[in-house]
Order: sequence, then structure tokens, then C-alpha cells
Amino acid sequence: MKVRIAATFLALVFAAAVFAHGDKVHVTGILEKVNADSVSVKTADGKIVEVKLAPTTVYIFRDGKSKDGTPSKVTDLAVGQRVVIHATPKEKDLIADEVKFAAPASMPMKGSPAKPAGN
Repeated sequence: MKVRIAATFLALVFAAAVFAHGDKVHVTGILEKVNADSVSVKTADGKIVEVKLAPTTVYIFRDGKSKDGTPSKVTDLAVGQRVVIHATPKEKDLIADEVKFAAPASMPMKGSPAKPAGN
């Protein structure tokens, strides 16, 4: 019973693709489009959310090697990566303060061996 309650709670927590955190908004999902000035994220419920990138945006690659991830840059973003974006609403736009991203589940992380085909 406790496992079921915990699983339900976790499912509800992770099901919220876009939610408020103070005056910030968190956008989680998969990168659908990457431009020099914005990204489009497909959320768990299938919605596409556009987030503007700023010169002050911080990029963190979650490589699994360190708790805090590895500092990165906008040019490391690619379609298909999983992201969590902390953004500030400004009029009708969301402006990214921080973009944390990881390799897609089907892609090995940097430095990890690729799985052989057929296994």
C-alpha cells in the first residue's frame, strides 16, 4: 500500500511538465527545436513550450558523473535531449535562467560505453 501511494505521488510530481516555483516557471520535456535565441520543448502532455534564451542563461549538462552536472554552453543543446528549464515569465515570454539537459534515453552519455546492437 505504501509503495502504491509513493508511486502515485511520484507520478503526480513528474506529470507536471510546467509548474510555478515562486516567480519562476519550470519547463520539463524533450527539446523539439533549438535556435540561437530560443528552444521549443515538448512536455509530457504533448504541448510545445517556447523558451527564450538570454546572454545570462546558464547551461548545465547532467552527465551522471557529478551531482551538480558539468557547465556547458548553448551550442551543446540538441534536438531530442531531455531538459529542465528554470525560466522567468516576462510579458508573454519565458526567459531561461538555467537550462539543465541530458542525453536522450536512447543515447549514451558522454564517456559511457555504447550498448551493442541487439542486447
